[in-house]
Amino acid sequence: MVNYNGSIKQSSEVVVETNRGFLYGDAVFETLRVTQSILFLEEHYLRLMAAMRICRMDIPMNFTMEYFEEQIMLLVQHLEKSPAYRIRCTVFRDANGFYTPDTNAASFIISALPLTDEKYQINAKPYEVELYKDFHVTKHLLATLKTTNKMVHTLAGIFAKENYYQNCLLINEDKNIVEAIQGNVFMKIGSKVCTPPISDGCINGVLRKQVIKLLKADTTIEFEERSISPFELQKADELFLSNVIMGIQPITKYRKKEYENTFAVALTHQLNESIN
Repeated sequence: MVNYNGSIKQSSEVVVETNRGFLYGDAVFETLRVTQSILFLEEHYLRLMAAMRICRMDIPMNFTMEYFEEQIMLLVQHLEKSPAYRIRCTVFRDANGFYTPDTNAASFIISALPLTDEKYQINAKPYEVELYKDFHVTKHLLATLKTTNKMVHTLAGIFAKENYYQNCLLINEDKNIVEAIQGNVFMKIGSKVCTPPISDGCINGVLRKQVIKLLKADTTIEFEERSISPFELQKADELFLSNVIMGIQPITKYRKKEYENTFAVALTHQLNESIN
């Protein structure tokens, strides 16, 4: 069941043969977590509006934050009861043309999947990562947006699956760490915690912002946004990922280095408390 331009349907029935999101990756999306309400609604809405503007899509006058919230909750009301939901809102340019569209009109599809836990949980299972070096993320503005052009991430996911890793770390043209396949990266060494800056090409993550707020409020650590070299990973005490669906995911192993998760566990508790 989906919400297609404000109508609840079993399927959007969008014809992929002429859909620009399918043909050219001409689409942006937001992945949201819904419990009793939409977590970080304003941040998601503003990021979606920014992505649409950067991609030169027309934004209808009625597409306010209240309308965005209303359309998501309209779909949720038609779903079976669940503690939480994973919501994906995809906005695509609804136009004819080849590489150059004949208009910048946009349509949206909202879909949902149930989640088992209302609060963020720590996954304590082994979580091994490796560098993905076949292709890199380019440092430019489009790399920071959630577009449907994610071939590097897709190929990294296949590489991880084929080699029995739980995730891969992506690098940019400077060979610095950018992000994971699905999440921002944080590294803790002693009392210092750092994460790659947006200028290095990482996704401008909604949960990344929330985690940074918590880190800046913690007087026991020193937080910094800076480039991270792969060589530094071996020196870290902890590595963890963040995204709005899974929350905080500790990395347990990178090559021969194994990591603790004490800080990530404590940070998850703080995150849940801040949401409540």
